[in-house]
Amino acid sequence: MKLECFTTNPRSRPPELVPGRPQRAWMERFEDRHAYRCLPLTMANTTGWEILCPMGFTAEWNGGLLQSDITLTPHRPHPDFHDFVSSHFSHGVMTMHTGYVFRTEPGWSMWVMGPPNHVKDGIQPLMGLVETDWLPFPFTMNWHFTRPGSVRFEKDEPFCFITLVQDKPLEEVQVVQRSLDSDPDFRGQFDAWVRHRTEFNKGIFRGDPETVKAAWQRFYFKGEIPDGSETKIESHVNKRRLQPPKMGR
Repeated sequence: MKLECFTTNPRSRPPELVPGRPQRAWMERFEDRHAYRCLPLTMANTTGWEILCPMGFTAEWNGGLLQSDITLTPHRPHPDFHDFVSSHFSHGVMTMHTGYVFRTEPGWSMWVMGPPNHVKDGIQPLMGLVETDWLPFPFTMNWHFTRPGSVRFEKDEPFCFITLVQDKPLEEVQVVQRSLDSDPDFRGQFDAWVRHRTEFNKGIFRGDPETVKAAWQRFYFKGEIPDGSETKIESHVNKRRLQPPKMGR
């Protein structure tokens, strides 16, 4: 399985491409880095590759609908700045170029988005699904201002996040709504979780020393079903280790 990344400008180095990193500034600010205990957050942060800003810059939107209503200023002079970021679509949309044409294997598309759980005030990343198993030209990464004002992008800050998906089979998925009572075994597992969760929260509220010491329940992090069976899910993953890019011919 390969993801091929062809650089589009032979005269300059493309933006750096790295495996997704779990760290987020707002998560670091929690006491005891509590937010990292939410495994779905960190798994989302690392299930793909980040494309990093080759330079720092400030973008400012005055609220107008013209291309000229967005002002882009590099923090330091850079010869490739205006090839990297521009006001192309107007209406408060800022466009950034990845520097690559991507090619995936048959049946695989690319989900293009902002870095998961990477919060920026005043601007929102737009998302796209691209059929990179046949597309011979690049796409852009776009951000939409949510209000007039300025935002900063720092050098080496991720501006784009890519991951792969087999999207065609989704059309064959039949969504079924059911009552939990229709599956007694599954209902039993759910009820066991509710009991554990309720008792744990009561222990936290009472200040029970053992519960406070435990700090959080680890059933999902460990891939365990809390029904007393000590069942562990062998396919469970609690850390993503994607491969970094390597040079090819």
